[in-house]
Amino acid sequence: MLTDAGIKALKPKDKLYKVVDRDGMYVVVNPSGAVVFRYDYRLNGRRETLTLGRYGASDLSLARAREKLIDAKRAILEGRSPAREKQREKRRIKEAKSFGEFGERWLQEAKMADSTRAMRRSIYERDILPTFRNRLLTEISPDDLRAMCAKVKARGAPATAVHVRDIVKLVYAFAILHGEKVPNPADEVGPASIATFVPKDRSLSPAEIRVMLGQLEHVPTLPTIRLGMKLFLLTMVRKSELQDATWDEVDFENAVWSIPKERMKRSKAHNVYLAEQAIDILIALKTCAGNSKYLLPSRYDADAPMSRATFNRITTAVVVRAKKEGLPLEPFTVHDLRRTGSTLLNELGFNSDWIEKCLAHEDGRSSRGIYNKAEYEHQRRHMMQEWANLVDAWVAGQKYAPTLYPPSMDLLVPEPSV
Repeated sequence: MLTDAGIKALKPKDKLYKVVDRDGMYVVVNPSGAVVFRYDYRLNGRRETLTLGRYGASDLSLARAREKLIDAKRAILEGRSPAREKQREKRRIKEAKSFGEFGERWLQEAKMADSTRAMRRSIYERDILPTFRNRLLTEISPDDLRAMCAKVKARGAPATAVHVRDIVKLVYAFAILHGEKVPNPADEVGPASIATFVPKDRSLSPAEIRVMLGQLEHVPTLPTIRLGMKLFLLTMVRKSELQDATWDEVDFENAVWSIPKERMKRSKAHNVYLAEQAIDILIALKTCAGNSKYLLPSRYDADAPMSRATFNRITTAVVVRAKKEGLPLEPFTVHDLRRTGSTLLNELGFNSDWIEKCLAHEDGRSSRGIYNKAEYEHQRRHMMQEWANLVDAWVAGQKYAPTLYPPSMDLLVPEPSV
């Protein structure tokens, strides 16, 4: 039986030779002086040799070699070849792909809405890729991910930090689905440990709308951004739907803005019927846009849309100014303006089906949602004009009694029998 002292005393010879230990393990002494632990065994009628490792202070001790031998014998009893498993692991490590490679494949192949893909790619390229691009999947630990999320949160973006964690989790799930045998670091980083959020039920009151639009005029920003904020309120569209909007989608003659399905959250084309006030805003934006194809072009590049963070900064600035003036206005987001329109129109008594169509909501779970495909164009045009009139009245400090139904509603007339 071998001992550490005995192994150290072994001298190299012209040819390699073996020295037997216990339980079938032995060492091979090479002419170079290297001492390697090996084990011969039979499995399924074939003879195989497992190289356990090289002896040395920086490699494998005798005690550790005997532990690895126990693991190998356990594998053999279970019908697994430890030698083949070792070769397979070596090959997997050699062929291992980086996080960046799998991340790009996931972004291209995973099923998600185009708007979601665009948002995730933005976060992936800005916050994740610079750090994790060239790391192997096995090299990213939960602590690495936790530190990355903390860094993003520290700059005042807790929601983005949670998205970072979710994206990393999805990339690893995609890699595991395609054969990678790695633990998912995001499993040990819960979203609640990064940030928690209040329920999404914020809507502005008529008084807050008056304060918000009044203070907006005094916040230092571009005129186009002020117009954009008003347009969000009057049209109730999602932020990306306006920020990526192009002029070929706007029909001034028929007062309709047609958003193609590629830009919609539910991949279904959507018509936004425009009140007179919304048309006036669009005319002003067209005047400012010059030759740009975008309704809201970037300040620095007319061929690119406005930055995603622009309106977030403005909503914060408006609230800060209102607080300084002692005016009642709680923090809000651009999306809250969309919820505000929905909430107030429902409270006023407008038809909920018209409101849901304006929001491009589709209830695919109920039979009503499946079979109700009405566009309600005439009714929605009327409602959106009444909504714009209400906003004008609130800003002016006046009262306005909206008319809940158009003066005349087209009736379906059965075709005469032939």
